[in-house]
Amino acid sequence: MKKILIYFLPVLMAIVLFSCGSGQQNTLTPEEQAEGWVLLFDGRTMNGWRDYNGTALTEPWHVVDGCIQAKGDGSDGSGYIVTDREYENFELVWDWKLSKGGNSGMLYHVVERPQFKVPYVTGPEYQLIDEPNFPDKLEEWQKLGVDYAMYLPDQSKMKVNPAGEWNNSKIVFDNGHVEHWLNGAKILEFDAWTADWFQRKNSGKWADAPEYGLSRKGLICLQDHGYPASFRNIKLKELPRKPETVELFNGVDLKGWEAFGKELWYVQDGLLVCESGPEKKYGYLATTKYYDDFDLRLEFKQEANGNSGVFIRSIVDKEAIVEGWQVEVAPKGNDTGGIYESYGRGWLVQIPPEKENILKEGEWNTMRIKVQGDHVTTWLNDQEMVNITDEEIGKGHGRIALQIHDGGGIKVLWRNLRLTTL
Repeated sequence: MKKILIYFLPVLMAIVLFSCGSGQQNTLTPEEQAEGWVLLFDGRTMNGWRDYNGTALTEPWHVVDGCIQAKGDGSDGSGYIVTDREYENFELVWDWKLSKGGNSGMLYHVVERPQFKVPYVTGPEYQLIDEPNFPDKLEEWQKLGVDYAMYLPDQSKMKVNPAGEWNNSKIVFDNGHVEHWLNGAKILEFDAWTADWFQRKNSGKWADAPEYGLSRKGLICLQDHGYPASFRNIKLKELPRKPETVELFNGVDLKGWEAFGKELWYVQDGLLVCESGPEKKYGYLATTKYYDDFDLRLEFKQEANGNSGVFIRSIVDKEAIVEGWQVEVAPKGNDTGGIYESYGRGWLVQIPPEKENILKEGEWNTMRIKVQGDHVTTWLNDQEMVNITDEEIGKGHGRIALQIHDGGGIKVLWRNLRLTTL
């Protein structure tokens, strides 16, 4: 009998660890339903979840006894699952339980594109880890409850149940204001996209991840980091977006912008100037923040060769390669106001020849770009140029960026770049 008990002891311990407990789980009360809460996990199936950058679920996750469980087969480069839907502002709550020495995480605002091989280079993470039993030394920014590699929790408020027992966490993301909660206590609070936030982002782990944390909305993501982990009662309530009007250029310096490439960007007489440099290559000046749905108005004047553009929902790498959609700014006869997809489908819409004379070369022009969901409209000098609906644009997230085309001899002046979020 003693030998039998010893044989079955590991099995019994596994049952205790992975049991989701008794009682009503993965349900919403009538009050929660009235407040707008939804379940991201129905307690029975993996419906609504799939691989990161995938179309189906093949990663080692399954449902056992009313829990989503990571089998523990994942690694730094694999094992991530994401929601089918994107979320912007929300309260997200969930119960979680780790194996001894376990490591996992809850990520949000995750963006999918082929060049992003792992979700954490785009989306912030609420770290979940069994600190007392983790086999390696942890830095402070790797510990439980942190905004991973960015902000640390108040340790005096941390009340943690040990490995094998349930804990409850919450993330609040409200138009850039972020809170982390653990077992009913607020342990961490900060504001995204402030000067302090960018200083932390650019000087630490994310210095070589230029798109980290910039997206204002994205997917919810669970991480299998090589340890079994269980999740239940994953509930989310969306919060309203607060519209804002932003002056993208302050007329004094390039604060709020980031240059890519070696071409010239500077401020002169209250104007933003882009000019070809000696290398005569492509160059970009991109906002440090993402803007997805917006109404942008700006003015430009082409001096010399005016081949430029305004990119929307785009990302740029350090080699000055842009991926996204360009609203063309170019000399007459070259489709100013049309839309071009870089490193993709090419021209989506070119303007008809009779609209080429709307551009005033050598004079100030006004441009308006309205982007909402998958719908884009452009105007040049108050004349509509393009009005399209495009599914791929609808999926996009990214920066606004100004372009210097390659070839040299380009100089364009910009002013009054005012954006209203929608």
